[in-house]
Amino acid sequence: MFRGAAKITLDDKGRLVLPARYRERLLERSKGQLIVTVDRDGDCLLLYPLTDWEPVERKLMELPSLHPQARRLQRLMVGYATELSLDGHGRMLLPPELREFAHLERRAVLIGQGARCELWDEPRWNERRDLWLKSEAAMSELPPELGSLSL
Repeated sequence: MFRGAAKITLDDKGRLVLPARYRERLLERSKGQLIVTVDRDGDCLLLYPLTDWEPVERKLMELPSLHPQARRLQRLMVGYATELSLDGHGRMLLPPELREFAHLERRAVLIGQGARCELWDEPRWNERRDLWLKSEAAMSELPPELGSLSL
């Protein structure tokens, strides 16, 4: 499982070093092979071990291609999906198209999300996080699905 947040830096070539705790999971789950794709909301990139991505991709491609929203989701998530490998130093090179999509500059944040990680531009992440925290505080009711959740 990917958990926690980690600040990272991209070098001039667009390479980033994965933190050891994420690197170990990737090596364990998929021998360092991963898929990086775009998030449907357009704010970040999603990183999956290859073995965890494959069932997601199958489900996406099983969606009806004549349904406009399903087709858009297929175009974005499968169309941008890029297979990458970690090098011997635990680095991966993000293609320019993916860096551009997520507005990634030099400073970034990896956010563990269970079977995947999100990769955010650090200033964008801070802005969104603060917005979400403010809007959550203003909400008085939880969705019914969360009514039985105990934290």
